[in-house]
Amino acid sequence: MKPTTAVIFCLMLLSLSGTQGIPLARTVRCTCITIDDRSVKPRALEKLEIIPASLSCPHVEIIATMKKTDEKRCLNPESEAIKNLLKKAVSQKRSKRAP
Repeated sequence: MKPTTAVIFCLMLLSLSGTQGIPLARTVRCTCITIDDRSVKPRALEKLEIIPASLSCPHVEIIATMKKTDEKRCLNPESEAIKNLLKKAVSQKRSKRAP
């Protein structure tokens, strides 16, 4: 191998080590595939997760984990019943924090 070939090869390796990978596909990745419009009783909830809209998913997602069945359900954030549920959950959380 000639010295100039070895130098060019080393320079190519050094230049490639500083580059970062770019994702090939910009796909939308939402957690919720199907949305459930049924109302949920607050006593039946174990956990309520609110995932805000982001670059990977343009929708607000609300995921309810049920106590008895350990089932996760994606709720419709535009539903009046779910909006009322969120208001109730926030007020309960505030009342627990107050001394």
